Amino acid sequence: MKNPFISRRDFLQKSSLGFGNLALSSLYGAPVIPHYRPRAKNVIFLFMEGGVSQVDSFDYKPMLAKHHGKDPRKIIGKIEATQFGNIGKVMKSPWAFKQRGQCGAWISELFPHVAELADELAIIQSMTSNFPEHATACYSMHSGLGLQGRPSIGAWATYGLGSENENLPGYLVLNGGHIPAGGLDNFSNSFLPATHRGNLLNVKGTPLANVKPNEKSGRAQEIKRRLAQKLNQGTAKGIDALESAIANHELAARMQLAIPEVMSLDRETEATKKLYGFEAKDKHTQTYARECLVARRLIERGVRFVELTIPVARPERWDAHSDLVTNHSANARAVDQPIAGLIRDLKSRGLLEETLVVWSGEFGRTPFAQKGKGRDHNEYGFSLWMAGGGIKPGITYGATDDWGYKAVDKPLQIHDLHATILHLLGLDHERLTYRFGGRDFRLTDVHGEVVQGILA
Repeated sequence: MKNPFISRRDFLQKSSLGFGNLALSSLYGAPVIPHYRPRAKNVIFLFMEGGVSQVDSFDYKPMLAKHHGKDPRKIIGKIEATQFGNIGKVMKSPWAFKQRGQCGAWISELFPHVAELADELAIIQSMTSNFPEHATACYSMHSGLGLQGRPSIGAWATYGLGSENENLPGYLVLNGGHIPAGGLDNFSNSFLPATHRGNLLNVKGTPLANVKPNEKSGRAQEIKRRLAQKLNQGTAKGIDALESAIANHELAARMQLAIPEVMSLDRETEATKKLYGFEAKDKHTQTYARECLVARRLIERGVRFVELTIPVARPERWDAHSDLVTNHSANARAVDQPIAGLIRDLKSRGLLEETLVVWSGEFGRTPFAQKGKGRDHNEYGFSLWMAGGGIKPGITYGATDDWGYKAVDKPLQIHDLHATILHLLGLDHERLTYRFGGRDFRLTDVHGEVVQGILA
């Protein structure tokens, strides 16, 4: 008699809705069909944790110089309570701004190398966050929710599209020395299959634990691998947790060959290394240069989503509460040339048009002083930029008020950013769902709109 029951695997594969098969395909790393033609194949996320000051980088506000040293409550009006409740005087930017490129974007001298690429950037000046505290804002930037427990955007991207390289995870995080506030949960797969978790690679020292096999010979390793496969056969059908664990173990074995090769820069030319900043005197610039170059190598090999953490140029990250000049100068010096080198290198290789590069912190900083020389957190308006895969180059989108305090023209939420990134990857943020706990979840929850004004 024919078995009247079908396995969960068969049910998902035969489902007319397709989402079950999509999930199963992405579980095993196979690329799947996007919702519509993608503009980008990969994403490189340059996360500037700590909160870069928008009024000292990409949001020029001459009113700050005009009213420097005055009480903002007398000239700006109502000031919302800041994270640390220390509202000082209006504070002009210590850095000069100039119009850059053919597009005439105002960019400060804090980023001289990136400023040379103004015509490649779409600068968004009207981003907002719902959270003024680092950990919650980092969770929000990564997962759309200011709490632990939701999948990161990198996990959603690989869940929706799978991987193009069976020997490397689809979502990798390059660690230059500092994990963002909130820890590894920023890169969580949460309720998505475990294969979609962000895998951490150290750019200094050993990139990954146990990346070198313990076996003395390749034959011994192969015998153990075949035995494990034999024991696994037939024991995990239809059980997501076991299937994911087996898939991860099999991937880990393949990574022992792939990771050393991709992390080795021996075949990169000296000219390429110089472009990224390997010869810089600052050791943190060298670290980030390595991150950026490895990121290019990863997307060349089909890794879907690569995030870069910041090197520890300052112990407080970009969180400049007491000494803005020292803090932002050190951090900008660490990342400026490597980022410019990355964009130039991607463009020269024909990769920029299919690679979306995103630069952002979790929020901005206030236009007035804290402790005389610093700036407090500001979630009401901050800047980020995007370049490459499907982005309209050389534009500035949205605006804050005359003080750089609150977004007033085309204000955006993190959900809008996420919807746009998924859109460029060919994914409809309203259709990319996963059923968990009795309801459908999506990255953007019930919010988010694609920012059409920045699309090419």
